[in-house]
Amino acid sequence: MSCIFSLVPHLKTKLSLTSPLVIQLITGMSKNLSHLSGRKGIEKNLFEYIGRVAEENGQLSKEEISSIAEEFLMGTANIFGTASFYDFTRPENAGKKIYLCNGSACLTAGTQNAVQSALEAQFDKSEIGEMCCLGRCHENKAFHFEGHNYSGDSIHKLDSILKGETLEKDKYSVKHIGHQILTGAQLSLDTISKHLKDFLSQKPEVLLEKVKISGIRGRGGAGFPMAIKLEGCAKAVATQKFIVCNADEGDPGSYSDRYLLEHQPYLVLIGLWISAYITGANKAVVYIRAEYPESVRIMNQAVQDFRNQGFVGNAIFGSNFNFDFKIIKAQGAYICGEETALLSSIEGQRPEVRVRPPFPVQEGLFRKPTVVNNVETVANLLFICSMGGEAYAAIGTPKSTGTKLVSLDSAFFSPGIFEADMGTPLKTVFQELGSGFKRPVKAVHIGGPLGGLVPVSKIPDLTLDFESFAQNGFMMGHASVVSVPEEFPMIEYLEHLFSFTAHESCGKCFPCRLGSTRGKELIQKAQNDHTYKIDLKLMDDLLDTMKRGSLCALGGGIPLPFTNAMKYFKEELSPYFK
Repeated sequence: MSCIFSLVPHLKTKLSLTSPLVIQLITGMSKNLSHLSGRKGIEKNLFEYIGRVAEENGQLSKEEISSIAEEFLMGTANIFGTASFYDFTRPENAGKKIYLCNGSACLTAGTQNAVQSALEAQFDKSEIGEMCCLGRCHENKAFHFEGHNYSGDSIHKLDSILKGETLEKDKYSVKHIGHQILTGAQLSLDTISKHLKDFLSQKPEVLLEKVKISGIRGRGGAGFPMAIKLEGCAKAVATQKFIVCNADEGDPGSYSDRYLLEHQPYLVLIGLWISAYITGANKAVVYIRAEYPESVRIMNQAVQDFRNQGFVGNAIFGSNFNFDFKIIKAQGAYICGEETALLSSIEGQRPEVRVRPPFPVQEGLFRKPTVVNNVETVANLLFICSMGGEAYAAIGTPKSTGTKLVSLDSAFFSPGIFEADMGTPLKTVFQELGSGFKRPVKAVHIGGPLGGLVPVSKIPDLTLDFESFAQNGFMMGHASVVSVPEEFPMIEYLEHLFSFTAHESCGKCFPCRLGSTRGKELIQKAQNDHTYKIDLKLMDDLLDTMKRGSLCALGGGIPLPFTNAMKYFKEELSPYFK
Protein backbone atom coordinates (compact mmCIF):
# COMPACT_ATOMS: atom_id res chain seq x y z
CA MET A 1 0.00 0.00 0.00
CA SER A 2 2.86 2.38 0.76
CA CYS A 3 3.96 2.08 -2.86
CA ILE A 4 0.79 3.92 -3.94
CA PHE A 5 1.49 6.82 -1.61
CA SER A 6 5.15 6.88 -2.64
CA LEU A 7 4.01 7.39 -6.24
CA VAL A 8 1.61 10.17 -5.23
CA PRO A 9 3.01 11.48 -1.90
CA HIS A 10 0.69 14.47 -1.58
CA LEU A 11 -2.30 12.09 -1.39
CA LYS A 12 -1.13 10.50 1.83
CA THR A 13 -2.60 13.07 4.14
CA LYS A 14 -5.82 13.44 2.19
CA LEU A 15 -6.91 9.86 1.49
CA SER A 16 -7.76 6.90 3.67
CA LEU A 17 -7.23 3.32 2.56
CA THR A 18 -10.98 2.98 2.03
CA SER A 19 -11.40 6.09 -0.10
CA PRO A 20 -12.81 5.48 -3.61
CA LEU A 21 -9.65 6.76 -5.29
CA VAL A 22 -7.35 4.44 -3.33
CA ILE A 23 -9.65 1.49 -4.04
CA GLN A 24 -9.61 2.46 -7.72
CA LEU A 25 -5.80 2.61 -7.70
CA ILE A 26 -5.55 -0.81 -6.04
CA THR A 27 -8.04 -2.33 -8.47
CA GLY A 28 -6.16 -0.81 -11.38
CA MET A 29 -2.89 -2.34 -10.16
CA SER A 30 -4.55 -5.76 -9.92
CA LYS A 31 -5.91 -5.43 -13.45
CA ASN A 32 -2.46 -4.49 -14.74
CA LEU A 33 -1.00 -7.61 -13.14
CA SER A 34 -3.73 -9.69 -14.80
CA HIS A 35 -2.82 -8.29 -18.21
CA LEU A 36 0.90 -8.75 -17.62
CA SER A 37 0.35 -12.39 -16.66
CA GLY A 38 -1.88 -12.95 -19.66
CA ARG A 39 0.55 -11.53 -22.21
CA LYS A 40 2.34 -14.90 -22.45
CA GLY A 41 -0.93 -16.79 -22.81
CA ILE A 42 -2.26 -19.64 -20.72
CA GLU A 43 0.37 -22.13 -21.94
CA LYS A 44 3.32 -20.33 -20.35
CA ASN A 45 1.54 -19.82 -17.08
CA LEU A 46 3.10 -17.79 -14.26
CA PHE A 47 1.37 -19.77 -11.51
CA GLU A 48 2.61 -23.09 -12.91
CA TYR A 49 6.07 -21.64 -13.34
CA ILE A 50 6.25 -20.63 -9.68
CA GLY A 51 4.97 -24.03 -8.56
CA ARG A 52 7.41 -25.94 -10.75
CA VAL A 53 10.46 -24.02 -9.51
CA ALA A 54 9.36 -24.40 -5.88
CA GLU A 55 8.79 -28.14 -6.36
CA GLU A 56 12.22 -28.64 -7.91
CA ASN A 57 14.15 -26.61 -5.36
CA GLY A 58 12.00 -26.80 -2.21
CA GLN A 59 11.38 -23.05 -2.28
CA LEU A 60 12.08 -20.00 -4.43
CA SER A 61 15.44 -18.29 -3.86
CA LYS A 62 15.81 -14.52 -4.15
CA GLU A 63 17.56 -15.02 -7.48
CA GLU A 64 14.71 -17.17 -8.83
CA ILE A 65 12.12 -14.66 -7.65
CA SER A 66 14.00 -11.85 -9.41
CA SER A 67 14.34 -13.93 -12.58
CA ILE A 68 10.63 -14.76 -12.70
CA ALA A 69 9.69 -11.15 -11.94
CA GLU A 70 11.88 -9.91 -14.77
CA GLU A 71 10.50 -12.41 -17.27
CA PHE A 72 6.87 -11.58 -16.48
CA LEU A 73 7.50 -7.83 -15.99
CA MET A 74 6.27 -7.89 -12.39
CA GLY A 75 7.71 -6.75 -9.09
CA THR A 76 9.61 -9.19 -6.90
CA ALA A 77 7.10 -8.44 -4.12
CA ASN A 78 4.30 -9.79 -6.32
CA ILE A 79 6.14 -13.06 -6.97
CA PHE A 80 7.13 -13.48 -3.32
CA GLY A 81 3.56 -12.66 -2.21
CA THR A 82 2.24 -15.46 -4.39
CA ALA A 83 4.87 -18.06 -3.49
CA SER A 84 4.60 -17.38 0.25
CA PHE A 85 0.81 -17.90 0.26
CA TYR A 86 0.38 -21.55 -0.77
CA ASP A 87 0.98 -24.56 1.44
CA PHE A 88 3.36 -26.19 -1.05
CA THR A 89 5.38 -23.18 -2.18
CA ARG A 90 5.83 -21.25 1.06
CA PRO A 91 9.30 -21.34 2.66
CA GLU A 92 7.98 -22.88 5.89
CA ASN A 93 7.20 -26.13 4.08
CA ALA A 94 10.56 -26.51 2.40
CA GLY A 95 12.07 -29.84 3.42
CA LYS A 96 8.76 -31.56 4.16
CA LYS A 97 8.87 -35.15 2.94
CA ILE A 98 5.52 -36.56 3.98
CA TYR A 99 2.15 -35.00 4.79
CA LEU A 100 -0.58 -35.94 7.27
CA CYS A 101 -4.23 -35.20 6.52
CA ASN A 102 -5.74 -32.81 9.08
CA GLY A 103 -9.23 -32.66 7.57
CA SER A 104 -12.44 -32.68 9.60
CA ALA A 105 -13.40 -36.28 8.77
CA CYS A 106 -10.02 -37.63 9.84
CA LEU A 107 -10.17 -35.45 12.97
CA THR A 108 -13.57 -36.69 14.14
CA ALA A 109 -12.68 -40.28 13.25
CA GLY A 110 -9.78 -40.02 15.70
CA THR A 111 -7.31 -41.81 13.43
CA GLN A 112 -4.55 -39.28 12.91
CA ASN A 113 -2.65 -39.49 16.20
CA ALA A 114 -1.74 -43.09 15.43
CA VAL A 115 -0.78 -42.15 11.87
CA GLN A 116 1.37 -39.30 13.20
CA SER A 117 3.19 -41.71 15.53
CA ALA A 118 3.81 -44.16 12.69
CA LEU A 119 5.24 -41.38 10.53
CA GLU A 120 7.45 -40.10 13.34
CA ALA A 121 8.98 -43.56 13.61
CA GLN A 122 10.30 -43.10 10.05
CA PHE A 123 10.73 -39.33 9.71
CA ASP A 124 11.92 -36.43 11.80
CA LYS A 125 9.06 -34.22 13.02
CA SER A 126 10.38 -31.34 10.91
CA GLU A 127 9.93 -33.49 7.79
CA ILE A 128 6.21 -34.09 8.41
CA GLY A 129 3.77 -31.54 7.04
CA GLU A 130 -0.02 -31.30 6.92
CA MET A 131 -2.56 -31.36 4.09
CA CYS A 132 -6.28 -30.62 4.18
CA CYS A 133 -8.09 -32.66 2.97
CA LEU A 134 -6.94 -35.67 0.91
CA GLY A 135 -10.45 -36.81 0.01
CA ARG A 136 -10.01 -40.15 1.77
CA CYS A 137 -12.87 -39.49 4.18
CA HIS A 138 -14.39 -42.93 3.54
CA GLU A 139 -11.58 -44.68 5.44
CA ASN A 140 -9.40 -41.95 7.03
CA LYS A 141 -5.83 -42.60 8.27
CA ALA A 142 -4.85 -40.46 5.29
CA PHE A 143 -1.36 -39.26 4.37
CA HIS A 144 0.54 -38.15 1.28
CA PHE A 145 3.97 -39.23 0.10
CA GLU A 146 5.84 -38.37 -3.10
CA GLY A 147 2.86 -37.53 -5.26
CA HIS A 148 0.56 -40.27 -3.99
CA ASN A 149 -2.24 -40.35 -1.42
CA TYR A 150 -2.72 -43.23 1.00
CA SER A 151 -5.38 -44.14 3.55
CA GLY A 152 -6.96 -47.02 5.46
CA ASP A 153 -4.59 -49.93 6.00
CA SER A 154 -1.81 -48.25 4.01
CA ILE A 155 -0.20 -46.87 7.17
CA HIS A 156 0.56 -50.47 8.18
CA LYS A 157 2.45 -50.89 4.89
CA LEU A 158 4.59 -47.80 5.31
CA ASP A 159 7.84 -49.72 4.86
CA SER A 160 6.70 -50.91 1.42
CA ILE A 161 5.54 -47.42 0.46
CA LEU A 162 8.92 -45.92 1.40
CA LYS A 163 10.59 -48.52 -0.82
CA GLY A 164 8.56 -47.28 -3.78
CA GLU A 165 6.06 -50.12 -4.01
CA THR A 166 2.71 -49.07 -5.45
CA LEU A 167 -0.34 -49.97 -3.39
CA GLU A 168 -3.82 -50.76 -4.68
CA LYS A 169 -6.05 -47.76 -5.35
CA ASP A 170 -8.60 -46.89 -2.67
CA LYS A 171 -12.11 -48.29 -3.02
CA TYR A 172 -15.46 -47.04 -1.80
CA SER A 173 -19.14 -47.65 -2.47
CA VAL A 174 -20.72 -45.94 -5.47
CA LYS A 175 -24.51 -46.31 -5.59
CA HIS A 176 -27.58 -44.42 -6.72
CA ILE A 177 -31.23 -44.11 -5.88
CA GLY A 178 -33.57 -42.72 -8.54
CA HIS A 179 -31.93 -41.45 -11.72
CA GLN A 180 -28.32 -42.17 -12.65
CA ILE A 181 -26.72 -39.25 -14.46
CA LEU A 182 -23.25 -39.07 -12.95
CA THR A 183 -22.47 -42.55 -11.61
CA GLY A 184 -23.03 -44.78 -14.63
CA ALA A 185 -20.46 -46.55 -16.80
CA GLN A 186 -17.92 -44.31 -18.49
CA LEU A 187 -18.79 -43.56 -22.12
CA SER A 188 -16.71 -44.92 -25.00
CA LEU A 189 -14.81 -42.46 -27.17
CA ASP A 190 -16.93 -43.49 -30.17
CA THR A 191 -20.12 -42.58 -28.31
CA ILE A 192 -18.59 -39.28 -27.25
CA SER A 193 -17.66 -38.53 -30.86
CA LYS A 194 -21.29 -38.98 -31.95
CA HIS A 195 -22.51 -36.68 -29.17
CA LEU A 196 -20.03 -33.92 -29.99
CA LYS A 197 -20.84 -34.03 -33.70
CA ASP A 198 -24.53 -33.80 -32.84
CA PHE A 199 -23.92 -30.77 -30.63
CA LEU A 200 -21.97 -29.06 -33.41
CA SER A 201 -24.95 -29.54 -35.71
CA GLN A 202 -27.02 -27.39 -33.33
CA LYS A 203 -26.65 -23.67 -32.81
CA PRO A 204 -25.08 -22.60 -29.48
CA GLU A 205 -28.26 -20.77 -28.49
CA VAL A 206 -30.25 -24.01 -28.89
CA LEU A 207 -28.01 -25.76 -26.36
CA LEU A 208 -28.17 -22.73 -24.06
CA GLU A 209 -31.97 -22.92 -24.13
CA LYS A 210 -31.77 -26.56 -23.00
CA VAL A 211 -29.63 -25.50 -20.04
CA LYS A 212 -32.15 -22.77 -19.18
CA ILE A 213 -35.07 -25.19 -19.29
CA SER A 214 -33.17 -27.73 -17.15
CA GLY A 215 -33.02 -25.31 -14.22
CA ILE A 216 -29.65 -26.69 -13.15
CA ARG A 217 -28.03 -24.80 -10.29
CA GLY A 218 -24.36 -24.80 -9.33
CA ARG A 219 -23.31 -27.80 -7.26
CA GLY A 220 -20.38 -26.08 -5.58
CA GLY A 221 -22.45 -24.76 -2.70
CA ALA A 222 -24.16 -21.50 -3.63
CA GLY A 223 -26.69 -23.04 -6.03
CA PHE A 224 -26.42 -20.23 -8.60
CA PRO A 225 -28.28 -20.93 -11.89
CA MET A 226 -25.78 -22.17 -14.45
CA ALA A 227 -27.61 -20.75 -17.47
CA ILE A 228 -27.18 -17.17 -16.21
CA LYS A 229 -23.40 -17.53 -16.25
CA LEU A 230 -23.34 -19.14 -19.68
CA GLU A 231 -25.67 -16.55 -21.19
CA GLY A 232 -23.76 -13.64 -19.68
CA CYS A 233 -20.49 -14.88 -21.15
CA ALA A 234 -22.11 -15.69 -24.50
CA LYS A 235 -23.37 -12.10 -24.77
CA ALA A 236 -20.00 -10.60 -23.83
CA VAL A 237 -18.06 -9.20 -26.79
CA ALA A 238 -14.42 -10.26 -26.73
CA THR A 239 -11.83 -11.96 -28.92
CA GLN A 240 -10.83 -14.27 -26.05
CA LYS A 241 -13.09 -16.05 -23.56
CA PHE A 242 -12.39 -18.76 -21.01
CA ILE A 243 -14.19 -21.61 -19.31
CA VAL A 244 -12.72 -22.50 -15.91
CA CYS A 245 -13.51 -25.70 -14.07
CA ASN A 246 -13.17 -25.22 -10.33
CA ALA A 247 -11.77 -28.60 -9.28
CA ASP A 248 -10.29 -27.19 -6.08
CA GLU A 249 -12.60 -29.30 -3.91
CA GLY A 250 -11.29 -28.13 -0.56
CA ASP A 251 -14.24 -28.78 1.74
CA PRO A 252 -13.06 -31.36 4.30
CA GLY A 253 -15.35 -34.38 4.06
CA SER A 254 -16.02 -33.85 0.35
CA TYR A 255 -14.77 -36.20 -2.34
CA SER A 256 -17.54 -36.26 -4.94
CA ASP A 257 -15.52 -34.08 -7.32
CA ARG A 258 -12.57 -36.44 -6.85
CA TYR A 259 -14.84 -39.32 -7.85
CA LEU A 260 -15.83 -37.53 -11.06
CA LEU A 261 -12.28 -36.50 -11.93
CA GLU A 262 -10.95 -40.03 -11.45
CA HIS A 263 -13.87 -42.21 -12.54
CA GLN A 264 -15.87 -39.96 -14.90
CA PRO A 265 -13.24 -37.66 -16.46
CA TYR A 266 -14.91 -37.70 -19.89
CA LEU A 267 -18.17 -36.37 -18.42
CA VAL A 268 -16.27 -33.41 -16.99
CA LEU A 269 -14.45 -32.68 -20.25
CA ILE A 270 -17.65 -32.95 -22.31
CA GLY A 271 -19.35 -30.45 -20.00
CA LEU A 272 -16.51 -27.98 -20.46
CA TRP A 273 -16.56 -28.57 -24.23
CA ILE A 274 -20.29 -27.78 -24.34
CA SER A 275 -19.80 -24.69 -22.14
CA ALA A 276 -17.14 -23.38 -24.51
CA TYR A 277 -19.29 -24.01 -27.59
CA ILE A 278 -22.26 -22.18 -26.04
CA THR A 279 -20.23 -19.14 -24.95
CA GLY A 280 -17.74 -18.89 -27.81
CA ALA A 281 -14.75 -19.64 -25.58
CA ASN A 282 -11.73 -21.37 -27.08
CA LYS A 283 -9.94 -22.51 -23.94
CA ALA A 284 -10.99 -24.38 -20.81
CA VAL A 285 -8.79 -24.44 -17.73
CA VAL A 286 -9.24 -27.27 -15.24
CA TYR A 287 -7.79 -26.15 -11.89
CA ILE A 288 -7.24 -29.28 -9.78
CA ARG A 289 -6.10 -29.19 -6.18
CA ALA A 290 -2.60 -30.50 -5.48
CA GLU A 291 -4.02 -32.69 -2.73
CA TYR A 292 -5.55 -34.86 -5.50
CA PRO A 293 -2.46 -36.05 -7.43
CA GLU A 294 -4.27 -39.04 -8.89
CA SER A 295 -6.97 -36.72 -10.25
CA VAL A 296 -4.35 -34.59 -11.99
CA ARG A 297 -2.80 -37.62 -13.70
CA ILE A 298 -6.12 -39.11 -14.80
CA MET A 299 -7.46 -35.82 -16.16
CA ASN A 300 -4.26 -35.20 -18.10
CA GLN A 301 -4.67 -38.62 -19.71
CA ALA A 302 -8.33 -37.93 -20.50
CA VAL A 303 -7.36 -34.66 -22.22
CA GLN A 304 -4.79 -36.55 -24.26
CA ASP A 305 -7.50 -39.05 -25.26
CA PHE A 306 -9.64 -36.16 -26.50
CA ARG A 307 -6.72 -34.74 -28.49
CA ASN A 308 -5.97 -38.11 -30.06
CA GLN A 309 -9.59 -38.40 -31.18
CA GLY A 310 -9.71 -34.91 -32.67
CA PHE A 311 -12.27 -33.68 -30.14
CA VAL A 312 -10.16 -30.56 -29.54
CA GLY A 313 -7.98 -28.39 -31.72
CA ASN A 314 -8.71 -26.11 -34.67
CA ALA A 315 -11.80 -26.54 -36.86
CA ILE A 316 -13.11 -29.47 -34.81
CA PHE A 317 -14.86 -31.98 -37.10
CA GLY A 318 -14.63 -29.46 -39.92
CA SER A 319 -16.56 -26.77 -38.03
CA ASN A 320 -15.48 -23.25 -37.15
CA PHE A 321 -15.16 -24.23 -33.47
CA ASN A 322 -11.61 -24.04 -32.10
CA PHE A 323 -11.08 -25.30 -28.57
CA ASP A 324 -8.56 -26.93 -26.22
CA PHE A 325 -8.01 -27.80 -22.55
CA LYS A 326 -5.38 -26.76 -20.04
CA ILE A 327 -4.87 -28.70 -16.79
CA ILE A 328 -3.36 -26.72 -13.92
CA LYS A 329 -2.30 -28.26 -10.61
CA ALA A 330 -3.01 -26.01 -7.63
CA GLN A 331 -0.58 -25.55 -4.73
CA GLY A 332 -2.71 -25.85 -1.60
CA ALA A 333 -5.14 -23.06 -0.64
CA TYR A 334 -8.79 -23.54 0.33
CA ILE A 335 -9.68 -19.98 -0.67
CA CYS A 336 -9.07 -20.90 -4.32
CA GLY A 337 -12.44 -22.64 -4.20
CA GLU A 338 -13.85 -19.10 -4.35
CA GLU A 339 -14.12 -18.30 -8.03
CA THR A 340 -12.44 -14.89 -8.10
CA ALA A 341 -9.55 -16.03 -5.87
CA LEU A 342 -9.14 -19.00 -8.22
CA LEU A 343 -8.84 -16.67 -11.21
CA SER A 344 -6.20 -14.58 -9.45
CA SER A 345 -4.37 -17.80 -8.59
CA ILE A 346 -4.23 -18.94 -12.22
CA GLU A 347 -2.84 -15.52 -13.12
CA GLY A 348 -0.02 -16.01 -10.63
CA GLN A 349 -1.30 -13.32 -8.31
CA ARG A 350 -1.86 -13.81 -4.61
CA PRO A 351 -5.26 -15.57 -4.51
CA GLU A 352 -7.29 -12.85 -2.85
CA VAL A 353 -11.02 -12.49 -3.36
CA ARG A 354 -12.00 -9.81 -5.86
CA VAL A 355 -14.67 -7.19 -5.27
CA ARG A 356 -17.69 -7.69 -7.54
CA PRO A 357 -18.90 -6.21 -9.88
CA PRO A 358 -17.41 -6.69 -12.39
CA PHE A 359 -18.34 -10.37 -12.39
CA PRO A 360 -16.16 -13.04 -14.02
CA VAL A 361 -18.47 -13.28 -17.05
CA GLN A 362 -17.51 -9.66 -17.70
CA GLU A 363 -13.92 -9.61 -16.41
CA GLY A 364 -12.57 -12.99 -15.42
CA LEU A 365 -9.31 -14.77 -16.22
CA PHE A 366 -6.77 -12.23 -17.52
CA ARG A 367 -9.73 -9.80 -17.38
CA LYS A 368 -11.47 -11.65 -20.22
CA PRO A 369 -15.08 -12.95 -20.07
CA THR A 370 -15.00 -16.20 -18.10
CA VAL A 371 -17.45 -18.81 -16.83
CA VAL A 372 -16.43 -20.62 -13.64
CA ASN A 373 -18.30 -23.78 -12.61
CA ASN A 374 -17.40 -26.66 -10.37
CA VAL A 375 -16.82 -30.25 -11.47
CA GLU A 376 -20.22 -31.73 -10.63
CA THR A 377 -22.07 -28.86 -12.30
CA VAL A 378 -20.41 -29.24 -15.71
CA ALA A 379 -20.63 -33.05 -15.57
CA ASN A 380 -24.43 -32.74 -15.90
CA LEU A 381 -24.31 -30.99 -19.29
CA LEU A 382 -24.05 -34.14 -21.42
CA PHE A 383 -27.37 -35.40 -20.07
CA ILE A 384 -29.03 -32.00 -20.40
CA CYS A 385 -27.90 -31.33 -23.97
CA SER A 386 -28.47 -34.88 -25.24
CA MET A 387 -31.69 -35.77 -23.41
CA GLY A 388 -33.15 -32.27 -23.26
CA GLY A 389 -33.71 -29.67 -20.57
CA GLU A 390 -37.24 -30.94 -19.92
CA ALA A 391 -35.94 -34.43 -19.06
CA TYR A 392 -33.54 -32.96 -16.51
CA ALA A 393 -36.11 -30.56 -15.05
CA ALA A 394 -38.48 -33.51 -14.50
CA ILE A 395 -35.98 -34.93 -11.96
CA GLY A 396 -35.87 -33.55 -8.43
CA THR A 397 -37.95 -30.62 -7.22
CA PRO A 398 -39.18 -27.52 -9.12
CA LYS A 399 -36.42 -25.31 -7.68
CA SER A 400 -33.73 -27.96 -7.19
CA THR A 401 -33.69 -30.01 -10.36
CA GLY A 402 -31.61 -33.04 -11.29
CA THR A 403 -29.60 -35.31 -9.04
CA LYS A 404 -27.00 -34.61 -6.35
CA LEU A 405 -23.86 -36.46 -5.34
CA VAL A 406 -23.40 -37.05 -1.62
CA SER A 407 -20.15 -38.14 0.02
CA LEU A 408 -20.45 -40.08 3.27
CA ASP A 409 -17.58 -40.53 5.71
CA SER A 410 -16.31 -43.54 7.63
CA ALA A 411 -18.97 -43.27 10.36
CA PHE A 412 -21.35 -45.10 8.00
CA PHE A 413 -21.43 -48.84 7.44
CA SER A 414 -21.19 -48.17 3.70
CA PRO A 415 -19.22 -44.95 3.16
CA GLY A 416 -18.81 -43.66 -0.37
CA ILE A 417 -20.27 -41.57 -3.18
CA PHE A 418 -24.01 -41.72 -3.73
CA GLU A 419 -26.24 -40.16 -6.35
CA ALA A 420 -29.84 -39.34 -5.47
CA ASP A 421 -32.61 -37.30 -7.01
CA MET A 422 -32.95 -33.86 -5.49
CA GLY A 423 -35.78 -33.96 -2.96
CA THR A 424 -34.89 -37.45 -1.69
CA PRO A 425 -35.27 -37.64 2.11
CA LEU A 426 -31.87 -37.33 3.74
CA LYS A 427 -32.76 -40.22 6.02
CA THR A 428 -33.22 -42.42 2.93
CA VAL A 429 -29.77 -41.49 1.64
CA PHE A 430 -28.20 -42.28 5.00
CA GLN A 431 -30.02 -45.56 5.60
CA GLU A 432 -30.55 -47.09 2.16
CA LEU A 433 -27.32 -45.97 0.52
CA GLY A 434 -24.99 -45.45 3.49
CA SER A 435 -26.50 -48.39 5.46
CA GLY A 436 -26.77 -46.22 8.57
CA PHE A 437 -24.25 -45.17 11.23
CA LYS A 438 -21.88 -47.79 12.58
CA ARG A 439 -21.18 -45.77 15.75
CA PRO A 440 -23.17 -43.31 17.89
CA VAL A 441 -23.23 -39.87 16.21
CA LYS A 442 -24.68 -36.65 17.62
CA ALA A 443 -24.39 -34.38 14.57
CA VAL A 444 -23.49 -34.37 10.89
CA HIS A 445 -21.72 -31.40 9.38
CA ILE A 446 -23.06 -31.13 5.83
CA GLY A 447 -21.58 -28.99 3.07
CA GLY A 448 -18.05 -28.43 4.34
CA PRO A 449 -16.71 -26.29 7.20
CA LEU A 450 -19.12 -23.45 6.34
CA GLY A 451 -22.15 -25.71 5.97
CA GLY A 452 -24.91 -26.56 8.39
CA LEU A 453 -24.19 -28.50 11.60
CA VAL A 454 -27.21 -30.81 11.76
CA PRO A 455 -28.12 -32.68 14.96
CA VAL A 456 -29.19 -36.27 14.25
CA SER A 457 -32.66 -35.42 15.55
CA LYS A 458 -33.15 -33.08 12.54
CA ILE A 459 -32.13 -35.58 9.86
CA PRO A 460 -35.74 -36.79 9.33
CA ASP A 461 -36.82 -33.19 8.61
CA LEU A 462 -34.45 -32.69 5.69
CA THR A 463 -34.64 -33.56 2.03
CA LEU A 464 -31.75 -33.37 -0.41
CA ASP A 465 -32.36 -29.95 -1.95
CA PHE A 466 -31.37 -26.33 -1.43
CA GLU A 467 -34.76 -25.20 -0.13
CA SER A 468 -35.19 -27.83 2.58
CA PHE A 469 -31.82 -27.05 4.12
CA ALA A 470 -32.36 -23.28 4.00
CA GLN A 471 -35.85 -23.53 5.53
CA ASN A 472 -34.45 -25.54 8.46
CA GLY A 473 -31.57 -23.14 9.11
CA PHE A 474 -28.81 -25.16 7.43
CA MET A 475 -26.99 -25.17 4.08
CA MET A 476 -26.58 -28.18 1.80
CA GLY A 477 -23.48 -26.83 0.06
CA HIS A 478 -21.39 -29.55 -1.51
CA ALA A 479 -23.47 -32.22 0.32
CA SER A 480 -20.42 -33.70 1.98
CA VAL A 481 -21.10 -35.37 5.33
CA VAL A 482 -18.70 -35.29 8.29
CA SER A 483 -20.05 -37.16 11.30
CA VAL A 484 -19.40 -35.85 14.81
CA PRO A 485 -19.36 -38.82 17.24
CA GLU A 486 -21.17 -38.69 20.57
CA GLU A 487 -17.89 -38.60 22.48
CA PHE A 488 -16.26 -35.84 20.40
CA PRO A 489 -16.44 -32.49 22.30
CA MET A 490 -18.43 -29.95 20.34
CA ILE A 491 -16.25 -27.12 21.67
CA GLU A 492 -13.22 -28.80 20.09
CA TYR A 493 -15.04 -29.08 16.79
CA LEU A 494 -15.89 -25.37 16.84
CA GLU A 495 -12.25 -24.57 17.61
CA HIS A 496 -11.27 -26.70 14.61
CA LEU A 497 -13.62 -24.71 12.34
CA PHE A 498 -12.27 -21.35 13.48
CA SER A 499 -8.68 -22.60 13.16
CA PHE A 500 -9.40 -23.82 9.65
CA THR A 501 -10.88 -20.46 8.65
CA ALA A 502 -7.99 -18.54 10.21
CA HIS A 503 -5.43 -20.66 8.36
CA GLU A 504 -7.21 -20.52 5.01
CA SER A 505 -8.24 -16.84 4.97
CA CYS A 506 -6.80 -14.94 2.02
CA GLY A 507 -6.34 -11.99 4.37
CA LYS A 508 -7.86 -9.37 2.11
CA CYS A 509 -10.76 -8.37 4.37
CA PHE A 510 -10.43 -7.63 8.07
CA PRO A 511 -13.64 -9.37 9.26
CA CYS A 512 -12.47 -12.76 8.04
CA ARG A 513 -8.74 -12.42 8.73
CA LEU A 514 -9.09 -11.01 12.25
CA GLY A 515 -12.48 -12.43 13.19
CA SER A 516 -11.55 -16.06 12.60
CA THR A 517 -8.37 -15.67 14.64
CA ARG A 518 -10.16 -13.93 17.51
CA GLY A 519 -12.89 -16.58 17.51
CA LYS A 520 -10.26 -19.32 17.69
CA GLU A 521 -8.47 -17.53 20.53
CA LEU A 522 -11.68 -17.09 22.55
CA ILE A 523 -12.55 -20.77 22.29
CA GLN A 524 -9.01 -21.87 23.12
CA LYS A 525 -8.92 -19.62 26.17
CA ALA A 526 -12.26 -20.94 27.41
CA GLN A 527 -10.92 -24.49 27.21
CA ASN A 528 -7.53 -23.78 28.78
CA ASP A 529 -8.61 -21.35 31.52
CA HIS A 530 -11.51 -22.73 33.54
CA THR A 531 -12.06 -19.34 35.21
CA TYR A 532 -12.75 -17.72 31.84
CA LYS A 533 -16.10 -17.84 30.08
CA ILE A 534 -16.82 -16.39 26.64
CA ASP A 535 -19.17 -13.41 26.58
CA LEU A 536 -21.86 -14.63 24.19
CA LYS A 537 -22.77 -11.06 23.19
CA LEU A 538 -19.14 -10.43 22.25
CA MET A 539 -19.06 -13.65 20.20
CA ASP A 540 -22.37 -12.77 18.52
CA ASP A 541 -21.02 -9.33 17.59
CA LEU A 542 -17.87 -10.89 16.18
CA LEU A 543 -19.84 -13.41 14.09
CA ASP A 544 -22.25 -10.72 12.90
CA THR A 545 -19.32 -8.61 11.73
CA MET A 546 -17.84 -11.60 9.89
CA LYS A 547 -21.16 -12.42 8.27
CA ARG A 548 -21.91 -8.87 7.15
CA GLY A 549 -18.41 -7.63 6.37
CA SER A 550 -16.55 -10.54 4.78
CA LEU A 551 -15.95 -10.38 1.04
CA CYS A 552 -16.74 -14.06 0.49
CA ALA A 553 -18.34 -17.09 2.11
CA LEU A 554 -15.20 -18.14 4.00
CA GLY A 555 -15.57 -15.47 6.65
CA GLY A 556 -19.28 -15.04 6.05
CA GLY A 557 -20.07 -18.73 6.42
CA ILE A 558 -18.42 -19.68 9.71
CA PRO A 559 -21.27 -18.12 11.79
CA LEU A 560 -23.74 -20.77 10.49
CA PRO A 561 -22.25 -23.91 12.07
CA PHE A 562 -21.50 -21.96 15.25
CA THR A 563 -25.11 -20.76 15.48
CA ASN A 564 -26.35 -24.31 14.82
CA ALA A 565 -24.11 -25.65 17.57
CA MET A 566 -25.26 -23.06 20.10
CA LYS A 567 -28.89 -23.82 19.29
CA TYR A 568 -28.79 -27.61 19.38
CA PHE A 569 -25.89 -28.27 21.78
CA LYS A 570 -26.41 -25.41 24.20
CA GLU A 571 -26.22 -27.60 27.30
CA GLU A 572 -22.94 -29.21 26.25
CA LEU A 573 -21.41 -25.83 25.39
CA SER A 574 -22.80 -23.88 28.37
CA PRO A 575 -19.71 -24.38 30.62
CA TYR A 576 -17.66 -22.30 28.17
CA PHE A 577 -20.03 -19.31 27.86
CA LYS A 578 -21.41 -16.66 30.20
